[in-house]
Amino acid sequence: MFKLLTKDMGIDLGTANTLIYIMDSGIVLNEPSVIAVENRRNVTLAVGMEAKNMIGKAPANISVIRPLQDGVISDFDRTADMLKAFIEKAVEANKVKNFRVVVGVPSGVTEVEKRAVEEVVRQMGASEVYILEEPMAAAIGAGLDVDSSNASMIADIGGGTSDIAIIALGGIVAATSIRYAGDKFNEAIIQYMRKRHALLIGERTAEQLKIAVGCACMDVDENGDEIIESVKASGRDIISGLPKTLEVTNRDMMMALQESVDIVVDGVKATIEKAPPEIAADIANTGMMISGGGGLIKNLDKIIEKRTGMKVVTASNAFEAVAAGTGMSLNDIDKLKVYASSIHRG
Repeated sequence: MFKLLTKDMGIDLGTANTLIYIMDSGIVLNEPSVIAVENRRNVTLAVGMEAKNMIGKAPANISVIRPLQDGVISDFDRTADMLKAFIEKAVEANKVKNFRVVVGVPSGVTEVEKRAVEEVVRQMGASEVYILEEPMAAAIGAGLDVDSSNASMIADIGGGTSDIAIIALGGIVAATSIRYAGDKFNEAIIQYMRKRHALLIGERTAEQLKIAVGCACMDVDENGDEIIESVKASGRDIISGLPKTLEVTNRDMMMALQESVDIVVDGVKATIEKAPPEIAADIANTGMMISGGGGLIKNLDKIIEKRTGMKVVTASNAFEAVAAGTGMSLNDIDKLKVYASSIHRG
């Protein structure tokens, strides 16, 4: 009954999406981290998907804001308003008090950024707030044994940050957080379409292309020929200034994402280089897991495997892994205190 009343929850407060996990219910909310505000009256008009649908279409009197940038809070008040709306939607009650919350944050956050997240959640009425680094949360959510003496490795590629970590004995042994992930992939697609096809597209179109035909390397058939897939993309022709639609292939997307993939692979290599030799030996045997929305880019696991020689698998619940991990960690508060206190520095 106590759990039912308090609604203990885990929150993946992501740059691109916010997910909320409630004890005994699982993931109950998955919405874009976007808020729309009417400027003159300073009134919230919409949050989540409803607000995201306004991006690039709103008139001057409406600001459509993504209050988290590169994995951290850039607009404190808007984040608080957005999170309040999400929590109320998740628990279907206007006043929730005295609940415990675990929040996933990137492994590179500063103490100031960590306190900002904690403050936002405490304003919602939380009695206890635990900050869990996203790779640790993702590892728990994806089912890795984080308490084992045999090290495991995970790369959580979200919207704002790619967090790569090696975990053993309930703590992060080595970690790399790069502020380069799904949002930067979208930017790379926008730039490519502009240079290669003289087509101006928006952020939403770039994201749709990434999801539909985005890939890190091409698949080939039994004859060794590349398997080409294509979708239509619409935007504005740079030369004529008129609307234009053209076919975009997975090869286009591979070329657009090449530099982004290289940066992620370099982050994986850098993390292994930081690890002690015994830990590196464990990773050689166990390989690495990929999680996060950005980790769902087709064949990203194959490219990392090819360039590092490690076995790489993508988590079956890649998109929800961080949220699931924050919620699952509430099952054992004593262990959670160890995970939350082992914040990695360096």
